[in-house]
Amino acid sequence: MCTFNFLPEGWKDEISEVTIDKFTEDMVQGKILQGFVQSCDNQYNLHVSLGNGVTGIMPRSEVEGINLLDGLPKKNLCTGKVHRYVQFKVKELTDENSPILSRKDVQQEALKSAIQNLQIGQVINGIVKNITSYGAFVEIGGGVVGLIHIEDLSVARIKTPFERLKLEQKIQVVVKGIDYQKSKITLSYKENFGNWEENANKFKEGQKVRGIIRETEKNKNGIFIELTPNLVGMSEYQEGLKYGENVQVYIKKIDYDKKKVKLSIV
Repeated sequence: MCTFNFLPEGWKDEISEVTIDKFTEDMVQGKILQGFVQSCDNQYNLHVSLGNGVTGIMPRSEVEGINLLDGLPKKNLCTGKVHRYVQFKVKELTDENSPILSRKDVQQEALKSAIQNLQIGQVINGIVKNITSYGAFVEIGGGVVGLIHIEDLSVARIKTPFERLKLEQKIQVVVKGIDYQKSKITLSYKENFGNWEENANKFKEGQKVRGIIRETEKNKNGIFIELTPNLVGMSEYQEGLKYGENVQVYIKKIDYDKKKVKLSIV
């Protein structure tokens, strides 16, 4: 049975120690290696440290195999790799035995493997690479990136993904969806915080705890308060309370049948 065996770039904070003599073997075997980008020149080629005093060149055309503009990766995708780890295959050796590297080959192989082998519900490793207002882009291996929509970051409603994640954070994610035609992968993060019952069991009726205001209903029926990322209770409406405010609440009732928690702000 095939599996997805790619790690995110930089998951292991190390470079593949190589030698010139071994490059030919690695090139023939198509071995995936990892190096550290030292610089990006004015042609947007990357200069990659490979250890043992060896530096490889990754031409701009070999930096990215998915997000292309006129056949080349955008300039910011090249400059954004400086002082970061990248995975690559050895493309060729120049007459001076300088290794020419390809991240594109790794990325295309990883994407093919991800589309063919990942299963819905599968838990995989990821590193947060970009955060937007609507979600977070997470690299799951070989330069392949999936999207976590903001509603899949936690059960408690949040206004920005920065309330749950930070850039370059190493996390575990769940595969939520695979678009086979567009080769896109959607992910979920909220499973890391446990289910409703698991979180409810951390609290008791009659207990006073701290919570975070997450939503005030427009019709003033109540206020939703986060006790943990995947457990939200509702209290009576009060004027003047704002999103994100930290409050003390009294747990009036935990209804396991309806999966509801009734609170009172104290």
